[in-house]
Amino acid sequence: MDFDLLVIGGGSGGVRAARMAAQRGVRVGLVEALGRQGLGGTCVNVGCIPKKLYHYAAHYAEAAEEARGYGWLGALPTLDWNELRRRRAAEIDRLNGVYEQLLRNAGVTLLHGWARLTDAHTVRVATLNADGSPTHQTWRAERILIATGGTPYVPHFRGREHVITSNEVFDLDPLPARLVVVGGGYIACEFASIFHGLGVHVTQLYRGEQILRGFDDEVRHFLADQLRAKGLDLRLQTGVVAVKREDDGLHVLLEDGNRVVADAVLYATGRVPNVAGLGLEEAGVAQGAQGAIIVNEHFQTNVPSIYAVGDVVARAQLTPVALAEAMAVVDHLYGAAGASPRQARYDLIPTAVFTLPSVGTVGLTEAQARQQLGRLRIYRSTFRPLRHTLSGSPERALVKLVVDDASDRVVGLHMVGPEAGEIVQGFAVAMRCGATKAQFDTTLGIHPTLAEEFVTLREPVART
Repeated sequence: MDFDLLVIGGGSGGVRAARMAAQRGVRVGLVEALGRQGLGGTCVNVGCIPKKLYHYAAHYAEAAEEARGYGWLGALPTLDWNELRRRRAAEIDRLNGVYEQLLRNAGVTLLHGWARLTDAHTVRVATLNADGSPTHQTWRAERILIATGGTPYVPHFRGREHVITSNEVFDLDPLPARLVVVGGGYIACEFASIFHGLGVHVTQLYRGEQILRGFDDEVRHFLADQLRAKGLDLRLQTGVVAVKREDDGLHVLLEDGNRVVADAVLYATGRVPNVAGLGLEEAGVAQGAQGAIIVNEHFQTNVPSIYAVGDVVARAQLTPVALAEAMAVVDHLYGAAGASPRQARYDLIPTAVFTLPSVGTVGLTEAQARQQLGRLRIYRSTFRPLRHTLSGSPERALVKLVVDDASDRVVGLHMVGPEAGEIVQGFAVAMRCGATKAQFDTTLGIHPTLAEEFVTLREPVART
């Protein structure tokens, strides 16, 4: 065998597993595809990191307007889109280099090319010569870990070739004056909100009855109202029939017979496992819906020597989940670094949606709690944050607790408002420890903050 462990995919899960295994003395190789993106996968290159940077950029326009209420007068700044793109690209390049250095320092052998399984222990890696012709190398490993992530899904319709996905949206040239975003999930909502904040006229189209399916219903409706109040053109129960290119732009034809004209159309209609060309069928690896690799509790496939983690197994498509799964695999195969092997857990996953305002949530929605538990107590407050008493912004915030009446445990915590992700992260620790509403009540708040609302909610607004 050339390696004890050969990892396919240089994203969050793959890099973490390769590093941690190599630090335990395991002979590790990692294959990352040529011509796609640098090390770090979706998160670093076309996901979490650049998206959050653009979220910050969008906020500064809003902050400049709000500053007038605090006496900061003068001309408002204007956005240099090309400078933002340049600085983002430089930061991503820096992070790519950091990931590569971490792997090399750990002793991981980097293989650049396209990987394809040929059997349970063999991977063929294709590279390109200077003249463009392919060269193949074959590598054998005791175990193979697939961590190839996910890829945007665009349904088939007339004019599909005219639309872009989240992979291309960061480098639109020029910045469009009019953008249509199709979709209602967190990726669609984030980009619609971000580009609206950057000064683009955004129309968001979603076939469903409300955005953010799977989130708490009150959060969904509250955020939709806030986005509309800011001027985002959000249209629900609106489907797309076709996209046509005309002299004045892209015409998005709708099911109701209307049309929207835009300079760019972003489809954010979900992601699917990135498994094309991996040779899973030849190796006999079982797959489920949309090609997701089926694994057991130890992330082992039906082929004993082949494992998989991250978005490619489609359990919970989030970077911290991929990291947790990678550590669980390494601990299981090569021993735990601590007292006991780590396990990936899918309950109480804190989640943020980086819209303007942002969403933070952890635990059960009210509907989920009603299905799984007995009697509930619901605590909720909506209010205007202190910062906006002078800013002039009409933005409001929502905080909500879902409490199991029998145990008094807080089983769901939800927020819409500034820095929601930062606030909810700390409460996620408390909920993992089994915090009760009584413990929330005896916790002193930091005054004046938005976060203190979670420990000052005294009377339930509903008992179910």
